[in-house]
Amino acid sequence: MNKKLKHWLIGILGLLVVLGGLLFGAGMYFYNVAVVPSQKSFISNKPVSKKSPLYPGEQWYKNDAKKILWKQQSVGGNLTLDANFLPAAHKTNKTVIVAHGFMGNKEKMAPYAYMFHKMGYNVLTPDTRGQGKSEGNYIGYGWPDRLDYIKWMHKVIDYTGKNSKLFMFGVSMGGATTMMVSGEKVPTQLKGYIEDCGYTSITDELNYQAQQLYHLPAFPRWPLIPILSGITHVRAGYSMYDGSALKQVRKNHLPMMFIHGSNDTFVPTKMVYPLYRATRGPKELLIVKGAKHADAYQTNPKLYNQKVEQFINKYMN
Repeated sequence: MNKKLKHWLIGILGLLVVLGGLLFGAGMYFYNVAVVPSQKSFISNKPVSKKSPLYPGEQWYKNDAKKILWKQQSVGGNLTLDANFLPAAHKTNKTVIVAHGFMGNKEKMAPYAYMFHKMGYNVLTPDTRGQGKSEGNYIGYGWPDRLDYIKWMHKVIDYTGKNSKLFMFGVSMGGATTMMVSGEKVPTQLKGYIEDCGYTSITDELNYQAQQLYHLPAFPRWPLIPILSGITHVRAGYSMYDGSALKQVRKNHLPMMFIHGSNDTFVPTKMVYPLYRATRGPKELLIVKGAKHADAYQTNPKLYNQKVEQFINKYMN
């Protein structure tokens, strides 16, 4: 091998090593941004205004709701998970399990818990792994969490009896979690799902956010996502490529309602259409005009409540 070619090969190898180091460093950065639970600059934590339709539910959950603290161990791990069970005003064996969004917690689902409680249902509001008061040092985007929610279902059935009837509801990451549950073997007592603005898959959403928040072109997005998934697999125990709501709903035969805001630019509205087409059970689609991400209820509470109540009552009775 002549010296010139040797120098070229050494230079290319050095460049690849540097590029690999930069990509791995970027992967670690995005792991901390996307997977490690912490305050996120792109997540608003503004208090709910007293004029907001969400306010009565927040106040009820905080001050008036009867809450029974439940705990359980995560599936396949040793994390202690936290939830509140809110019994209905009149005894019933019908319960709605409510899944919160990215860096959310059970308290943030208070308006929805209030909505279902007013409909006459028990409500269970868990904190997902690594969020709220549940243990964990990673966010699962719904994939490892789906098995925890099925375990919560069995806990509800043990509490309310074998003749229980359950429904699962979730918003944003909770909506994706709801859809990911739908592809698994679930208790026969589960009668259906309602998902609000969930994403098609973890990688679809991360690719979209890398472009929207960081304006990253196709390169380096295409090598970054596998690197991020690899780091997540080592540190958190799951592959982001497994977390596909779209693949899961293709296996679903139970009723499912899909809700999305027409102006959603965080989980783009276009994601809901392939999900709606893919599910194989009875289904309904509600696009709330003018609503941004996770804002459909607040934008049109009357329509939201009416459509949700009609759907859930149809399959819970």
